[in-house]
Amino acid sequence: MSATLHEREIEFLERLGRGETGGEIAAAWHMELSSVRTVAERLRRKLGARTNEHAVLLACQAGILDGRPRRHGDHAGYEAHRKRGETPCDHCREGERAHRRAMKVPAQPNQEAA
Repeated sequence: MSATLHEREIEFLERLGRGETGGEIAAAWHMELSSVRTVAERLRRKLGARTNEHAVLLACQAGILDGRPRRHGDHAGYEAHRKRGETPCDHCREGERAHRRAMKVPAQPNQEAA
């Protein structure tokens, strides 16, 4: 699976994984149920899933959903974006830069034996 998922599609998968129905998701998003069904259809097509449950399973197998809270603004957030096939947001990109700077070890001066 190499589809890039939009934030709303990932949220949809997370909500399904928590057991929410399409009607509950529509209410939370202040949308018509038909609009939520459109999101579901597009997502299933992208993932090659036959049902919403199958889509959640495929997302878990691909590492898109892992049951952990999503992070932003640090190395883990940056890596999560990449794992989901997304372009990392500016906040996570800056967090990754800070992580790389912190990981650089200053060169040790040569200590010659006396």
